[in-house]
Amino acid sequence: MGHATPPDCVAKSTGTPLQQPGVLVVRRHHYLVRCSHWLNVPILLGLILSGISIYWASPIYQHKPDPKTGNFDVAADIGIWICAHVPGLHNYSSPPDWIYNHMSLGPGILGIALRLHWFCAYLFMLNGMVYVAGLVIGGGWRSLLPRRTDLLDAFRMVRYYLGVPFAKLARREWPHPLFNTKYNALQRAAYFSIPAAAFLSVATGWAIHKPMQLHWLAVLFGGFDAARVWHFWLMWLYIFFVVPHLILVFADGWDTLRSMIVGWSTRVERSEFIANE
Repeated sequence: MGHATPPDCVAKSTGTPLQQPGVLVVRRHHYLVRCSHWLNVPILLGLILSGISIYWASPIYQHKPDPKTGNFDVAADIGIWICAHVPGLHNYSSPPDWIYNHMSLGPGILGIALRLHWFCAYLFMLNGMVYVAGLVIGGGWRSLLPRRTDLLDAFRMVRYYLGVPFAKLARREWPHPLFNTKYNALQRAAYFSIPAAAFLSVATGWAIHKPMQLHWLAVLFGGFDAARVWHFWLMWLYIFFVVPHLILVFADGWDTLRSMIVGWSTRVERSEFIANE
């Protein structure tokens, strides 16, 4: 994605805004950060879909075989329950495979899933290096560092988000907490946790892929089986992050989304200029 520039009103150096009649504009995200951000969408989707297909071949969470069906997979149990209780699914052809048919590439394709998973994994690692380079070059890494006031500021943001629906219903003002930072405390914690989770995903992935050659790495996570558990729940961390992330981005307005597309923002009253980060 290119680095779009609004006419004559974007600061040459990241951080200092210029003022035109009624307009303030500040650079938000380095183009490498923006490119890697959007590339992560198809890469993570490929990793998750192929990863669940791999999980089908050797589920982490198992129980003793059901005496009637012979099923031992908890995910298959969920599919069976869904087909038994959701209207219109009572005649589904293979209830144990419902989860895998709807949340993965499908069951029974381990070889294809493994190849695609590692293809996406290498892209993920390369894209991660691009992201880190963008943070370093653009100075955005400073925005992710924890602050002493983060605990109190996080409480203020939680109170704000919880109160928004009630304020809408009551048709009264519910002012957004003011911060002199690029991200509020909740955003900073979330955006800091994702690179950390990405690093752990890569590490656990290699520990699973090469448990003998990288025995020391597997030991760090508690062994091969424990590394698989880590890897599994890190996947869910991404999923749990994406849903509220999308909701809050759209709730915050077009300016937030635009800044991750073109790199500049007209909302600077709550911005942290990188020169002061």
